[in-house]
Amino acid sequence: MDLLHFDPEPLYFDDPLPEGVLALLEAAGERYGEAEAETLLEQAHAAAPDHLMVLVARYRYFFYRHRLAEADAVVWQAVAVVAARLGLPADGRGLDEERIAAAAQRSMTLTRFYLSALKAAAYVRLRRGETAGAVRLLETLVRVDQADRLGGQALLHIAHNRQSEEAGELAELDH
Repeated sequence: MDLLHFDPEPLYFDDPLPEGVLALLEAAGERYGEAEAETLLEQAHAAAPDHLMVLVARYRYFFYRHRLAEADAVVWQAVAVVAARLGLPADGRGLDEERIAAAAQRSMTLTRFYLSALKAAAYVRLRRGETAGAVRLLETLVRVDQADRLGGQALLHIAHNRQSEEAGELAELDH
């Protein structure tokens, strides 16, 4: 299955938002460096807690502010929201090409979002020093995206290198 081949369909940001939420997101973007930005994002989240546009905005805010624990929580919330829509696991485990193909029949764009969110979760884990968890997620991603359309292979290579470095450091400590 080619994850780049799909018929045009609505994207996550095409889903209608409750009234006023888009204005909150835009205001948060305009005030990014100010403390008020987070308050605006939290108001948007309270009004539309499972809307992917709100979750993506919150993830980006936390990630780029280097608040990786919060970014991790938000990316997993996004994974869970999409997983529920597609009938996929909320933890990314047990994925295979058959399950991804079935999800793609429901929505290829949401399937790509789901897999991209798993890649983001792996990247956050890698940044947090949770290399083994990152490797598990990336190995799953690479297994179901054999054409590497989402670019998981390069990140998996980095994670494997980090894992080797960590193993070497532990071996040095044992001597």
